[in-house]
Amino acid sequence: MRFALLGPLEVTLDGRHLALGSIKQRLLLATLLSRPSRTVPTGVLVAALWGEDPPASAAANLRTYARGLRGALGGDGSWDGMPHTRGGYLLRVPPGGTDVERFDEAAFRGRRALAADDPSLAREELSRALAVWRGRVLEGLVLPDVLESWATGLEERRCHTEEDHAQALLAEGDLSQAVLRMRKLVASHPSRQRAWGHLMLGLYRVGDVGGALEAYREVRDTLVRETGLEPGPELTRLHADILKQRSTATVGDSPPPPPRPRQLPLITPDFVGREEALAALDAGLHRADGETPGVVITAVSGMAGVGKTTLALHWAHRVADRFPDGQLHVDLRGYDESGVVSASDALQGFVQALGVPQARIPSGTQARAGLFRSLLATRRMLVVLDNARDSAHVRPLLPGAGNSVVVVTSRNRLAGLVTSEGARSLTLDVLSATESARMLARRVGPRVEAEPDAAADIVTLTGRLPLALAVVAARVANHPAFPLHAFAAELRPSGALLDVLEDGDAQRVLSWSYLALTEEAARLFRLLGLHPGPDLTLDAAAALAGAPAHSVRPLLRELTRLHLLTEHRPGRYLFHDLLRTYASALVRTTEPSAGVLQARERFYDHCLHRAHAAAVLVQPQWPAVVPVPPLPSNSGDRARDAEAALGWFADERQVLLRTVAQAAARGFETYSWQLAWALTAYLAPLGLWQDQRAVQETALATAERSGEEVGEAMACRLLARAEARLGALDTAERLLRRALGLYERLGEHNGQAQTLHNYVELCYMGGRLAEALEHGREALRLYGLSGNRDGEARTLNAMGWLHAAEGDHPAAIDHCTRALDRQRQAGDRNGQAATLDSLGFAYHHLARYDRAVACYEEAIALFRSSADRYHEAETLVRLGDTHLVTGRPAAAEEVWGRAAAMFDALWDPEAETVRKRLAELRNPRQQD
Repeated sequence: MRFALLGPLEVTLDGRHLALGSIKQRLLLATLLSRPSRTVPTGVLVAALWGEDPPASAAANLRTYARGLRGALGGDGSWDGMPHTRGGYLLRVPPGGTDVERFDEAAFRGRRALAADDPSLAREELSRALAVWRGRVLEGLVLPDVLESWATGLEERRCHTEEDHAQALLAEGDLSQAVLRMRKLVASHPSRQRAWGHLMLGLYRVGDVGGALEAYREVRDTLVRETGLEPGPELTRLHADILKQRSTATVGDSPPPPPRPRQLPLITPDFVGREEALAALDAGLHRADGETPGVVITAVSGMAGVGKTTLALHWAHRVADRFPDGQLHVDLRGYDESGVVSASDALQGFVQALGVPQARIPSGTQARAGLFRSLLATRRMLVVLDNARDSAHVRPLLPGAGNSVVVVTSRNRLAGLVTSEGARSLTLDVLSATESARMLARRVGPRVEAEPDAAADIVTLTGRLPLALAVVAARVANHPAFPLHAFAAELRPSGALLDVLEDGDAQRVLSWSYLALTEEAARLFRLLGLHPGPDLTLDAAAALAGAPAHSVRPLLRELTRLHLLTEHRPGRYLFHDLLRTYASALVRTTEPSAGVLQARERFYDHCLHRAHAAAVLVQPQWPAVVPVPPLPSNSGDRARDAEAALGWFADERQVLLRTVAQAAARGFETYSWQLAWALTAYLAPLGLWQDQRAVQETALATAERSGEEVGEAMACRLLARAEARLGALDTAERLLRRALGLYERLGEHNGQAQTLHNYVELCYMGGRLAEALEHGREALRLYGLSGNRDGEARTLNAMGWLHAAEGDHPAAIDHCTRALDRQRQAGDRNGQAATLDSLGFAYHHLARYDRAVACYEEAIALFRSSADRYHEAETLVRLGDTHLVTGRPAAAEEVWGRAAAMFDALWDPEAETVRKRLAELRNPRQQD
């Protein structure tokens, strides 16, 4: 299969042309062929097919076009040359499978022959390269931006190859062909001075001196009219030679070698780590060394102070000897409050460094960019463009052809360069803990070894941000008599690091990114400082902003593009701690207090109502609290089923834990205790008792403060359950008695019944079985009064378990069977699991082991489906007991191993008990 792009897009298979289908399919194929045998990201393909405003169905439509294209190329469906890869698609192209590759390889061989002074071979290879072209690149297709710059680069390479070919023709003495081809080239590209020079030299050598001088007048008129400047030094020198009618042997001789700039600035000696980033930069270097020439661009992005410039310069110095034509560097100051360096000014400095006199430098950016590209077309140079503002800022500074390497650093993600120019993206994160410690040690010396704990604290408190570490290290170095723990203590208070950075003039660097934001994005950045962390979603950001999600999404993109946020997981955004503190400081000093209160309320309202809906899905049998009415602005998706609700809780758990505490601290007491109730629906089944204790302690304090007795009673009950599970039985009992008193005063039968149900469990844990049964009977009565049949069923199971513990296994089976019937009718999956566990225990002690195993296994499956890991682990332990009694030690070992792993994951001390039983099982002698 052969692919042709240098002209109309064509594909042939064994010489037969294939029908390629719709325009969209052809654009898809062209985009894949622009990066043959490489994964092209889905975003790039979507941009190629629909531009900047793709439809909502773009991803689905892309899959349809991909299937159609596979069918067009693969015929019978056996072809596997276009797989869907992670993040995009690729098209497998065999070596030499595209005319672009054949053109580049032949042109490279021809250029190498020219350099070796073999014009005959050069002419042959360059002719072969140019013969591949059948017209304009992808002629007949309207090219999107993604392909336009790629096609422009190809056209630049063709023009350069035409000029190389003319040079070979002139050296061979085929003057008429050289003149003919150069006339055609300058007619379509009138500003190419090298082509005009070949034309003038060819005309002169055939004896048409007037034609050569006329050609000079023509190019001079064109350049003056288009750029306001005279021709360059090589054309001017050739014109002077022709005027003097020097011998043809001397006219057009090579000028003196051009200057070789060495512009890389000084680097610091304490660079550490970054092995993966350096390897990524090296990969671009190796590509430049390959047979096919081409400019390689790497876009290094990251937040302010993360070390982008340090990395780029360290690498540039390390590989400088690989670029014999020199190294160019400019600090574009893209976010510097003192002023951005324009592309035009940067180009002026570059072309001057490359030997162009000031008087010969064009005034316009495009003209300077064209001159710069011409100067680099035959050179191998390293170009470091530091601190770029965005993709548009650096586009004029990119070479068009040749074999140079460009490294761009920016706080902006430079997605445009990646999409349109094929740049490699390298996102720089903070240093690792080890790298940070090494950096600190290099700057402050042996004090790090002397106080390793304090040094580790400094690393943590600076967030491993190189800029922050450097500022703190400078403070340490300036006070050699002070212990490191003093500096660590200085950093601990909230906002202290910002103050330290201000002393080092580094906080100003952070502000430059903020000042580059649009007004709407800057407001969102400030409001996000109110979020408790650790990460946030689009809906949470929309709630804080009080705006619909569709209008907030582009603002989040703006923040991530400038690395003020990081999308560390799809749809979840993360602040660096320093930037969170900075945003918090801004919102305190910039936003009106009423606006801050409203934003907080919107966010807490968002959390509560999503958590409440998820809790009802996860624990449908729990009597739910009645939440405060949602605010009119509360919108967005909520979980639609139990599985989605569990996934939402898993994603939001840390956010919700912090929100309960933050809402309490900020005076939103009702939101705090109601959110704590909803969160417990997730925490309790997982056995996350420490978390449950923390949120319910907060809930109890806020309910007391706000005088909401319903919340106080509920918090007492749920806190008691956590305390009991954590071994504090006396504390749990005091809390349950208090909850009972509150519910009695409220006349709340259902709350009393729930509390008594929890009292049953507490009494059982304390060995008070008779009292437990008494509380169970009262709970059944109260559940009956309140009409809560689900609660009745669960208490029937609890009483069945108590009868089993007393040895009355028939009574246990009777109670549990009645409970199970009700739970199956109600669809209470978690309740069924608990009851089946009780039945398994009773059947085990009646020696009905097969029945016990069946009950246990069904219980385990139901616990697992409701994500109740704690009770699943307990049932696994009991199942192991049954396996052991029935002579199946291997089965017992397997389920006990699973139980131990679950208890370990929950940080439950029961894990150690299970491990001891496993050890005894594996080594019976330990029992002696």
